[in-house]
Amino acid sequence: MSIEAPQTAQQTEPTVLHASPAARSGAPFVETPVAYDAIVLASFGGPEGQDDVIPFLRNVTRGRGIPDERLEEVATHYRHFGGVSPINEQNRALKAALEEEIARRGLDLPIYWGNRNWHPFLEDAVSQAHADGHRTLLALATSAYSSYSSDRQYREDFARVLGSDEGGTGLGEGDDPVTIDKVRLFFDHPGFVEPFYEGVRDAVGRWLDDGYAASGIRLLFSTHSIPTGDAQRSGPRDRDFGEGGAYEAQHRAVAAHIVERLRAELPQAQDVDWNLVFQSRSGPPSQPWLEPDVNDVIAELPAQGVRAVAVVPLGFVSDHMEVLWDLDNEAKQSAAEAGLDFVRTRTPGVHPAFVRGLVDLIEERLDGTPAAERPHVTDLGPWFDVSRPGDCENARLGFRPAAAGIAP
Repeated sequence: MSIEAPQTAQQTEPTVLHASPAARSGAPFVETPVAYDAIVLASFGGPEGQDDVIPFLRNVTRGRGIPDERLEEVATHYRHFGGVSPINEQNRALKAALEEEIARRGLDLPIYWGNRNWHPFLEDAVSQAHADGHRTLLALATSAYSSYSSDRQYREDFARVLGSDEGGTGLGEGDDPVTIDKVRLFFDHPGFVEPFYEGVRDAVGRWLDDGYAASGIRLLFSTHSIPTGDAQRSGPRDRDFGEGGAYEAQHRAVAAHIVERLRAELPQAQDVDWNLVFQSRSGPPSQPWLEPDVNDVIAELPAQGVRAVAVVPLGFVSDHMEVLWDLDNEAKQSAAEAGLDFVRTRTPGVHPAFVRGLVDLIEERLDGTPAAERPHVTDLGPWFDVSRPGDCENARLGFRPAAAGIAP
């Protein structure tokens, strides 16, 4: 059963900032075609050299007053890889793959790539799109789930860039404004889920072939921990998603789907168990964050009769620094100390199913595909085109202007 949300009555004044005419009413799903003329690929950004690391981390933590000495503790992760985050190169590869698929389908849609925290910045991408004559933009953010940092903050970025305050471009104002809509969150789109399923199937299948008992295999679906207060505020306010909000509920639903499919396709895997775990916590000890930590869970597995563990980076679209450091380094070491066979399964990256799925999402908005016809693999989807009131509030900052959603 999909989430039901009341259709918002047509209003004389826009309720959604910087939206295309089709999205301004605030209806949850835009089911009329929109002639978008360009795509904005929006991402987090990352340093590309040792000299970039601290300035990048200052951008990430702006407004929080964190001294450089503290930032240097995190910087060691980047310095281990020469000061280069993999995320920018991964976005270049994704942009190229999307352009190839868009061209294959005969869609005339250029892609402009911009980041929140490092070059190329979103301001530059939107300004270039405007200079090239494009006014009706559709944003695709490289985050699949509901939370402040993975959803609302991108929508705040779009509003900030299009506005005239805080160094914005002002391009969303005046007689010929630029508009930005955003594709729906794709946590349960088949194209996003397929690469994770393939990784799980292959890892479990190899262990079963090697004689491991299914009960001795554990799947740990890992995602970025976030403050509990932000998790509780994720998702529409008129729906109770449980203690971890929509953020945790979405991950659990996708993980459950993958395991259910695994057991259906590999009957010998019936006794393979799983947990949702969290990683990459960065807040002070006094602040509650989502738990349990992946390393703590790994340490407990031998006492439960587990011999092999597959860590599935379910919260990540590609091999971000958190995957390379926190999983391929720290979690792998935890498994070695526990005497467990360890596999970290793949992220979607530029897997053909993922790339096709993202372009499918773009075509949904071009065509105005009815919500009832949109693919999704959990009962939580398909997610909304226009975020609902109060969705993904930041517990510390409250609400700031955001595009692609109804103002609180």
